[in-house]
Amino acid sequence: MFYKKFLKKLILSLALLLIMIAPQYIIAQEKLLDIMSSELERNMEALKNQETPPYYINYRVDDISSFYIKASFGDLIKSQDTKERLLTIMVRVGDNKLDNFHEIRESGGFGYYSFSMNKVNLPIEDNETAIRQILWLQTDKKYKNASNKYAKVKANIAVKVEEEDKSSDFSKEKAYQYYEPPLKVEDIKFDSKNWEEKAKNYSKIFLDDPDILKGDAYIQYKVERKYFVSSEGGKIAQNMVYVHLYINGSIKADDGMILPLYKSYFAYSSDGLPDDQTIMSDVKELVKKLKLLKNAPVVEPYTGPALLSGSASGVFFHEIFGHRIEGQRQKSVSDGQTFKKKVGEKVLPAHLSIIMDPTINNYNGTDLNGYYKYDDEGILAQKVVVVKDGVLKQFLMSRCPIENFSNSNGHGRAEAGKQPVTRQSNLFVVTTNPQSMKELRKLLIKEAKKQNKEYAYLFQSVIGGFTMTGRYIPNAFNVTPTEVYRIYVDGSRPDELVRGVDLVGTPLAMFSQIQKVGDTAEIFTGTCGAESGRVPVTGISPAIFVKQIEMQKKSKSQEKSPILSRP
Repeated sequence: MFYKKFLKKLILSLALLLIMIAPQYIIAQEKLLDIMSSELERNMEALKNQETPPYYINYRVDDISSFYIKASFGDLIKSQDTKERLLTIMVRVGDNKLDNFHEIRESGGFGYYSFSMNKVNLPIEDNETAIRQILWLQTDKKYKNASNKYAKVKANIAVKVEEEDKSSDFSKEKAYQYYEPPLKVEDIKFDSKNWEEKAKNYSKIFLDDPDILKGDAYIQYKVERKYFVSSEGGKIAQNMVYVHLYINGSIKADDGMILPLYKSYFAYSSDGLPDDQTIMSDVKELVKKLKLLKNAPVVEPYTGPALLSGSASGVFFHEIFGHRIEGQRQKSVSDGQTFKKKVGEKVLPAHLSIIMDPTINNYNGTDLNGYYKYDDEGILAQKVVVVKDGVLKQFLMSRCPIENFSNSNGHGRAEAGKQPVTRQSNLFVVTTNPQSMKELRKLLIKEAKKQNKEYAYLFQSVIGGFTMTGRYIPNAFNVTPTEVYRIYVDGSRPDELVRGVDLVGTPLAMFSQIQKVGDTAEIFTGTCGAESGRVPVTGISPAIFVKQIEMQKKSKSQEKSPILSRP
């Protein structure tokens, strides 16, 4: 009996031990990850003898397989599949307090940030000799650049005034180890022939109107395996799968204005996209709206009340708010630092909260593009309550500390080939006082009457936007609507589709005009382009009622419409 109990305890102990060591054991068995780790250790050890040795190195490898299919007016334009491995290396010399990533003030560049793309390809097969050669050579190159930059940093500090933000250049963090096995072929299968036919069928619907200039359908299926190793002991392998379907059409008005409309879909697998019937119906609706847009009246410059749909609000908050709470910007002396001194202060109405949460992968049945497990600095993704009941609580943080915020919250992100900076993820706009769309329209009309306006505006859909955050240029934003309606306050006419408008303004003035928020959230899926390249993001927001917005005329082509009819 004693022997059996002893044996049972021994087996249980061994099982627990295996569970504890299994992730590290498995990690060591993937050849690419093992090559990256051992080469990093070798190079780190060899560089210790240099006058200015590195205190930190990491290697990132993005192993990307992608399919791209495009059809136009019912014909296949492009169908290709590619596979590549992209290497990105970070080398930091000096120490956590001061290193080569420190901003060189008044250098004529972009401060801390770098817009350059250092794209280095690795062999797509696990050829150890070839991979080690590239890792060695690129590490040597990066180290030399880092040493030169560090010397310039120290010289710059010596001749400039004392810095306002005295926080370190690189935070001290826990080194994470995480491993996902590579995806199986059957789990990521993509029937390219089937989707070629689908794309042709979707785009063929644009032939229904001879005035339509562009009628495209394209799908991108991307499977990305991300590897990360660091000299701190970080070691991560994770998988990402993206499926984007875009429908894009445009028409040209008689005055030369090109009017685009688009519809996009996103999922983690092609099976997660809507069925053919739904997509075909959406394309037909797009064609119908393009016909109406061609003859829609052009909007004159306007200030007054407006409604923004949920999807439009998602872009609105991403552009005018989201970029201004990216922590790293608060450190750059060239940035406007809109909110740096406003932590603990009211910045939005008391019923509003703003949350960034990359840990959520699905919302009400829709896959979210801004989801990830670990960021591109090897830090665990974390939920961040940025604004709570209108009060600014914290910033999104990478491993670049700022005053009073010394650690990352998992928002250091980058496109392959670029160095990570603080970026957005899944943005949620939440309210404690939701209003129905009917009630929002009542408030809109009431406010328009109060301002002696004949009409107000509804922004139904937008294609994107941009914002300026630097202090040497006006801190402004521009959101680009594609579907806008004029709402008459006397109710004598139905909502009227209009064209030729951009939504513009300055952030602090606009925030003060937000009044009420809807009760139904909508999702805007996109890709954000900024200093560290293009990263996937999502905006989840209800509709909002804004007391005062500003609209300006959109630029337009001066070319006449085609003389020849479309074949």
